[in-house]
Amino acid sequence: MTKQIIRETAAMLSGMTPVLTEDEFVFCTTADEDIIRRAAIDALASFREHEGVSFILSKSRASELGFNCDTPMRRIVLEVFSSLEGVGLTAAVATTLAAHSIPCNMVAAYHHDHVFVPTAVAEVALEILQRLQEESSR
Repeated sequence: MTKQIIRETAAMLSGMTPVLTEDEFVFCTTADEDIIRRAAIDALASFREHEGVSFILSKSRASELGFNCDTPMRRIVLEVFSSLEGVGLTAAVATTLAAHSIPCNMVAAYHHDHVFVPTAVAEVALEILQRLQEESSR
């Protein structure tokens, strides 16, 4: 069965089904080629920037590689097949969390959007996004 790709903001919000994962992650960066090679194997995501390569690593792997782990994050997966051309999902999620003073880092991957929030407020962020989904379904 093929999942339908959703483009409309209201449909993306009402179908987003936020799921909080257990693992903690750390955003980190390095220009050291040896560490880049070692980190790339286990990275959840990476992005090459002018200053070096940024990674999203599990907190345990980041610690093993010597990265600062002072800002652990939890990941909320938005279980909706949103189009890469869809407009408004990222803005709505970030704006809703910002209204509650919760910072977030959004990653739009091919199949799902991922919201990274500080571990200390992850459960609250999940509840807020569940409410947003419910309100959008009405």
